Amino acid sequence: MPPSTTPFLEMRGITKTFPGVRALDGVSFDLHRGELHALVGENGAGKSTLMKILGGVYPHPHYGGEIVIEGQVRQFSGVRDAERAGIAVIFQELSLIKEMSVGENIFLGREPRSFGVIRWQELYRRAQQLLDDVHLAIDPHTPIRSLGIGQQQLVEIAKALSHEARILVLDEPTAALTDAEVATLFGILKKLRARGVGMIYISHKLEEVFTISDRITVLRDGRTVGTNATIELDEAQVISRMVGREVGDIFPAVDHEQGEVVFEVRNLSVEDPAIPGKKIVKDISFSVRRGEVLGIAGLMGAGRSDLLMGVFGAHAGRVSGEILIDGKPARITSPADAIKQGIGFVTEDRKRFGLVLDQSILNNMTLAGLKRISGRFVTSLGAESAAGERSMKELRVKANSVFTIANTLSGGNQQKVVLAKWLLTNPRVLFLDEPTRGIDVGAKQEIYALINRLAKSGLAIVLVSSELPEVLGLADRIMVLHEGRLTGEFLRATATPEKVMACATGHKQQAA
Repeated sequence: MPPSTTPFLEMRGITKTFPGVRALDGVSFDLHRGELHALVGENGAGKSTLMKILGGVYPHPHYGGEIVIEGQVRQFSGVRDAERAGIAVIFQELSLIKEMSVGENIFLGREPRSFGVIRWQELYRRAQQLLDDVHLAIDPHTPIRSLGIGQQQLVEIAKALSHEARILVLDEPTAALTDAEVATLFGILKKLRARGVGMIYISHKLEEVFTISDRITVLRDGRTVGTNATIELDEAQVISRMVGREVGDIFPAVDHEQGEVVFEVRNLSVEDPAIPGKKIVKDISFSVRRGEVLGIAGLMGAGRSDLLMGVFGAHAGRVSGEILIDGKPARITSPADAIKQGIGFVTEDRKRFGLVLDQSILNNMTLAGLKRISGRFVTSLGAESAAGERSMKELRVKANSVFTIANTLSGGNQQKVVLAKWLLTNPRVLFLDEPTRGIDVGAKQEIYALINRLAKSGLAIVLVSSELPEVLGLADRIMVLHEGRLTGEFLRATATPEKVMACATGHKQQAA
């Protein structure tokens, strides 16, 4: 069935605000019957937030604008309400219960019953039919925990099909699939399109988007940039719309004086802890010099954080490869080893990994470097407090005192405390993973200035950021990852948003 000429679904003027952040600002989007409409944009553009509104995760009235289905305004009070309207959403974070069987997961909360008793034979018979539809050759009695991620993704699709959805949303559906599984998925989507199901397809893989979609809508910074038929666009045009920003005066002038190589990684690989043998970082090599900021760009799932966690000895998966500091091999099997070797690591999730939220600023600041600050055997409270006071002043942490509890601080001030913690270890190399995530523009500018000062003082810095302007505005050199592999490397002078985004979407290019 070809796509209809009138919209089956319309999302009009959708707005959504989180504390301090306007995630969606008047976004409009529509979908026809029998259409596969791709929704693309950088990380943080608002794609998943928009779909969570459609799927009832963010219920009415916790957003602005309206949802119209078949000409009728709909207001969903929750996920079940959206499902009853014929909407099924397969999010990037799978929602399966690993202790239950495949069949139980597919019909969870909707089990066929007679007089309140589950009809197990019918449940597993229907589950088997759905598994056959998605070409997944497994027994529906199989526990989810014994399946690989790709198989779990296909179970999620079978679950969505069980709802007989009229609108199907797929958020990065091929992130964990093999080429054969992707081909299977595309075959399923074509059959659904022929049945008149409207589908919204979110993906960073532009090659897939151009293969499967009828139309493409680009979001940027929570706004709709434009919608066109896929045949009217090419990848370069889509990338340009996705990026669409100039690196402005928010970033300091970069004039770092680089020295010798202080840190090097050779052929580093990291395995997925859930799937032995599957590599999520594949033979990556890089080096960073004294006084250099090395930026690592890439889209969600590219392996950037896994790379840093692997180097730091903090990854749950098996890590192989070689690490050299000052040209000498270094053995790092734990974060304690990394700290001893002079590596600091500001992780992307400060609340989970960076701070002890119910402890004071001082305790957090001195957590990693207490022996260095106040002595090896007996803690000097005076020396510890003095170091905390100095750091608080230097980084402009806004709080009444160093004894203020970390949980009471704003996001920007919490991030400064995490930075202070690692700077007090006197590192030679500092890893910064999403150092400005979730903080306001003013705090961002302060952290940008600090990164620049640290590099000028001779610190080697490895910076991961999902914000492309941030990488372009701060880094001396940029390496780009796609699905765990290095696909491009650029000097600051030769890097452009279009080149970096092309590599991030899988187009290999070497232009250092």
